Amino acid sequence: MSSLQELQEWYLSQCNEDWEHSYGVSIGTIDNPGWSLEVDLSDTNMEYVSYKEYSYGVGEDGDSSGDNWLFTKVENSKFIAYGGARKLEEMINTFLEWVKYQQE
Repeated sequence: MSSLQELQEWYLSQCNEDWEHSYGVSIGTIDNPGWSLEVDLSDTNMEYVSYKEYSYGVGEDGDSSGDNWLFTKVENSKFIAYGGARKLEEMINTFLEWVKYQQE
């Protein structure tokens, strides 16, 4: 199953005729250029699971350039990821691997 298919399945598994009206998953672009991914964890089994911020290719001053960078964190009950223009799949995989690890 592809990363996108797995993300779709995770999203669908959260839909309970209530969650999807207030929360969801957002994928967008940023001007570095790159991608943003935001997954609302509110009212899911992941809402209170700790997550250690992760990054590579991001400078001390927060500067990121080129394609080879990634930054992820959980903040305000949201999984948030930013990455270079070729990192969308890795961002999605990072989220999915965290979810799978918690379910083991």
